Amino acid sequence: MKIFVDEKEVLLTDEQSNQTIYSILVGLGKYIPVGCHLDGLTPIGACRMCIVEVAGFRRPVSSCITKPYNEMRIYTDTEKLKVYRRYLTEFLFGERPHPCNVCLADGFCDLQSWKFKIFEIQKNLVSYNEENINVDETHKLYVLDHNRCILCFRCVRICHEYAGPHTLDVKGMGSNARITIDFDDKWGDSKTCINCGKCVMVCPTGALYMKNKEVSKTRRFDMPKFLESKGKKIRTFESIVTY
Repeated sequence: MKIFVDEKEVLLTDEQSNQTIYSILVGLGKYIPVGCHLDGLTPIGACRMCIVEVAGFRRPVSSCITKPYNEMRIYTDTEKLKVYRRYLTEFLFGERPHPCNVCLADGFCDLQSWKFKIFEIQKNLVSYNEENINVDETHKLYVLDHNRCILCFRCVRICHEYAGPHTLDVKGMGSNARITIDFDDKWGDSKTCINCGKCVMVCPTGALYMKNKEVSKTRRFDMPKFLESKGKKIRTFESIVTY
């Protein structure tokens, strides 16, 4: 299969032809920002940060859930994409309070890195929601801070796919969506949580963290890929029953 990446011809092996555009681009050394995606977790295209342009498509596509086809022309760094990515970052900032200077993940947050280091957004592009949402500190080891959550669902997927109990899930829609524990219980009252900490390891912001431990010491974004390589995946995210 032959594709074109930023006008350069790329010949794909049979194995690469079955990969997503994101995996191919990363293999070529391209920087593609991702919020919801981690290697080893089922890709869901929730955050749209990994968008790329494809010739013939009206809108950018999520590269983490799109596979290539022969003669596909992909563009990774157009002016349109730069604008879209800046606004996507700002929309994530605007949904919840994200005061970086008082956040435990300050300096170790993907959202903060996008805004101030990678995309260099100098001013707020959208209005920010300053509503304070309850923080669940009832667990003996971990804290769930909804104010910092960007709804990437990494925690939900790793709990479902590798830990097993599916303690974490999502309730509500739109701006009312929240990560929930069991049947909307307090984390400390959970009957299913096995205290493995995998959800904390993959959180890209300060929404999940371990008590009395630095965020930098608890992040393991390579954990899903490592577990997958060891054959530890129990199920994929698509296997969740919907009604």
